[in-house]
Amino acid sequence: MPARPAYAHLGGQLATGLLDITDDLAALDSAGWWALVVTYEGRAVCARFADVRPASPPAAAWPGVVGGRAAWTSSMGRAAYEAAVAVLRERIAAGDVYQANLCRVLSAPLPGGADLAGLAGVLCRGNPAPYAGAVHLPDQGIDVVSASPELFLSRHGDLVESKPIKGTGRVAADLQDKDAAENVMIVDLVRNDLGRVCAPARSTCPPCWPSRSTPGSSTSSQRSGAGCARGSAGPTCLPPRSRPGR
Repeated sequence: MPARPAYAHLGGQLATGLLDITDDLAALDSAGWWALVVTYEGRAVCARFADVRPASPPAAAWPGVVGGRAAWTSSMGRAAYEAAVAVLRERIAAGDVYQANLCRVLSAPLPGGADLAGLAGVLCRGNPAPYAGAVHLPDQGIDVVSASPELFLSRHGDLVESKPIKGTGRVAADLQDKDAAENVMIVDLVRNDLGRVCAPARSTCPPCWPSRSTPGSSTSSQRSGAGCARGSAGPTCLPPRSRPGR
């Protein structure tokens, strides 16, 4: 099977016909439709595409991983994970940090020729998250498939918006006071980040604390912060203050 050319599927839009690749985030202010991938380490890859249209992800079969569930391995065993948790609790008690994301990398082998567009299609059908997406940039070694219910940043003209999520449950009644408190904390951090790039006194958030149900996901609490940007918000707001880990 011939290699699939570069594409991006984001917000229900399928982008093909790769035009440019750059790591300069200022390029996002130029003309055209861009897909952006940023690693946890902060490496940014911006890809501009020529053809953008409403469509599903490219059709492909998804074979699954080789060996099924038993094939998955973790970058951190139980002992190492528990030791890392202990260190983080000490750091929190010392006041060095107030919250941390302790991440593991889960890996499993794929059969030869596996096309992640197939995985994107499976997720779109079984877990149609509002911010699902897929980016395939073979020359850059990038293949990302996401099923995120959370908006990190959107920009329309000078308006930048973020919708962090904190608190999940099967139904809205499951949400607790702790969820509301954590959500307010994250929103305050997001407002602080946006305030560094927005016009003075133009960073705001709604007065309410709504809940929202997402297909294939729990009911989630969220508040949004918005502001009028004076420049590129991306570098200033990285890393994201809230990560659903999807």
